Amino acid sequence: MPRWIWIVLIGLVSLAACTSATGNPAAQAPLPPTAPVITPEPPTPTTRPTTAPATPAPSPSPAPTTPAAVVDPTRLTYALERIADGFNRPTHLTHAGDGSGRLFVVEQAGRVWILRDGQRLAEPFLDIRALVGSRGNEQGLLSIAFHPQFAANGRFFVNYTDTGGDTVVAEYRVSADPNRADPASARVLLQIAQPAANHNGGLLLFGPDGYLYIGTGDGGSAGDPLDAGQRLDTLLGKLLRIDVDNGQPYAIPPDNPFINRAGALPEIWAYGLRNPWRFAFDPAAGMLFIADVGQNAWEEVNVAPVDAAGLNYGWRLMEGDQCYRPTNCDPSGLVLPAAVYGHDNATGGCSVTGGEVYRGMRQPALAGVYFYADFCTGNLWALWENAGAWQHALVARLTIQTTSFGVDEEGEIYLLDRAGGVYRLASQKLPD
Repeated sequence: MPRWIWIVLIGLVSLAACTSATGNPAAQAPLPPTAPVITPEPPTPTTRPTTAPATPAPSPSPAPTTPAAVVDPTRLTYALERIADGFNRPTHLTHAGDGSGRLFVVEQAGRVWILRDGQRLAEPFLDIRALVGSRGNEQGLLSIAFHPQFAANGRFFVNYTDTGGDTVVAEYRVSADPNRADPASARVLLQIAQPAANHNGGLLLFGPDGYLYIGTGDGGSAGDPLDAGQRLDTLLGKLLRIDVDNGQPYAIPPDNPFINRAGALPEIWAYGLRNPWRFAFDPAAGMLFIADVGQNAWEEVNVAPVDAAGLNYGWRLMEGDQCYRPTNCDPSGLVLPAAVYGHDNATGGCSVTGGEVYRGMRQPALAGVYFYADFCTGNLWALWENAGAWQHALVARLTIQTTSFGVDEEGEIYLLDRAGGVYRLASQKLPD
């Protein structure tokens, strides 16, 4: 019997230094619950983020239109339906896109488990704990991505930090048993030296174009001492885009923006990122959402068309929508965030966990709404477009520490709790 948690009473949790030296996988003991909040906060409108051309400028293309939500997501209450629990520090959830209905849950220490009809299978799909270094709060096995033709070719990809703390992106194949990977099939595609234990990014996603996108952090420490976010000669602080179907070990897509620029690395799709722990595509609207973990004051969510190449998201010139270094920065040419929240009060937080756009069938009123959360406070936000402007609102406060979001093959949204639970997001309309 699934367990439902209707979000009425609100709990806050605390995480020391999660914006500078640690990230979402870190956890500390929760504080006592605060007073209940019965209704969500009113939405905050923002204008569509500026996407002024960077160098080189992206090719002109019509900006896709995001379908507006059928109803205001602040007029609903939200619940978490517990699907499973007992996982050890889960970091990622996804599906294989093969029609099996299976969910794959990644554990930080190096295992991937299958959930079928809410039941975890007895043996892990993949166990690479011997290869994974997970001593740091932001290290470990961080994500898994299945090839768009996985049902036919059995290929999938993982992102982890090795025992030396460096990032590894590797390919594996499924074995003759569809519920077990072949560990001997490992093929390393990419390795990135990490100067510190934090800010590893870690998400792998296949885009609507069939290419593999890789989120990387700025190399860690605090304040981006390498200025990696703004440099094009390093893979740190970037969104990368590679072709895993050609080349050895991969090819560069011919329309990557810096492929012919001297001194720039051709894998780079976008730059100016601090620690894009989670990002998401919404193919139905042609949009890309990047949640970038902030430094000391601001968390941010960026939104841009999926085909907009070479964008600069601003770090370390800016943190959120404010200048960071220098304090009198020039924001021209930068992509400004669609939503920000601060660290200075209970309606904010300290470490954004990027989410997913709802495209399921159970809750049609939420179609096109992007949900994201704060790891430290449990705050859950909705972000949606209305008449050309992005609106965001605090819609609930969760009693879990959300390490990641995911979706199933039906488009339903799931949340992972640092304590080991897997939850499905549900909603109910408030009475008029």
